Amino acid sequence: MKVDYLTRSLMFVPAHNERLMDSATRVNADVLLLDIEDSVQPVQNKQIARDNILRYIDEGKLKNRVLFPRVNDRESGELLKDVYQLTVDGIEGFMYTKAKKGEDIYFFSKLLETIEYEKGFPLGTFKIIALIETASAVMNIQDICGTSTNRLIAVAFGCEDFMTNLGGKHDGDGQSIFTPRAMIAMSAKANGIIPIDTVHVKVHDLEDLEKNLILARKLGFEGMLVLNPKELPLVHQYFSPSQEEIAWAKEMLKLSDEAIASGKGVAVKDNKFIGPPMVKMAKDILSKAKKIEQQI
Repeated sequence: MKVDYLTRSLMFVPAHNERLMDSATRVNADVLLLDIEDSVQPVQNKQIARDNILRYIDEGKLKNRVLFPRVNDRESGELLKDVYQLTVDGIEGFMYTKAKKGEDIYFFSKLLETIEYEKGFPLGTFKIIALIETASAVMNIQDICGTSTNRLIAVAFGCEDFMTNLGGKHDGDGQSIFTPRAMIAMSAKANGIIPIDTVHVKVHDLEDLEKNLILARKLGFEGMLVLNPKELPLVHQYFSPSQEEIAWAKEMLKLSDEAIASGKGVAVKDNKFIGPPMVKMAKDILSKAKKIEQQI
């Protein structure tokens, strides 16, 4: 599903913490994941988080920001309160935690549909980003990505919960999470939704972050979950088209248009055919570049 906003960086913000909420109003993350789940403890702080989100929206502090609260899982006893209170103007959608199979996305989609109907929102207003955090979720990723395509815009990998569930160990080269990352990216692209890479837990090691960003781009990810604002410049750099890529894209479209106009149908550049896949890639690059330019 295509969206009209950028998803290079999705930054977690513990919504019960006013200092961090105030800081979030000043950062340039593409999407703010206003957290009501893991980082909000003890449980009584979850209502504080919900109240803060509503107040910051009402006061205009989050105007023109893309907001996806991270809600609690369906077994927590908090999910209905999260969703019912926060289905308001100014919220784009919700990050749904601990999705294990397509049935979970169907359930959440129907819950949103019921609330939209009751509150008078057009059906399909609120979108879903599914957080993939368990071995079963990775094994069912194709089922998850193929469910509720009118709401599910992205899937994001939560490597810490995944490794805990798996009983595995992190390694410096990322071999322990290479397979699930590749599976998530491929399944997302196969179903026309956005793959979002896992957080980089060593937030002060920007050299290691860059290494992970290079791999993420190679695997096909279009964005990354972010814990700290200091990560944003590198994340945006690697998930934005470079000047060289933009120049290449413009040349590909120019040569393709010239070939079609002259009746040749297919252009050739450096002894390589410029076929439909290259033309599509060029259009995608220029589309993202335009979105970035409009945001600046």
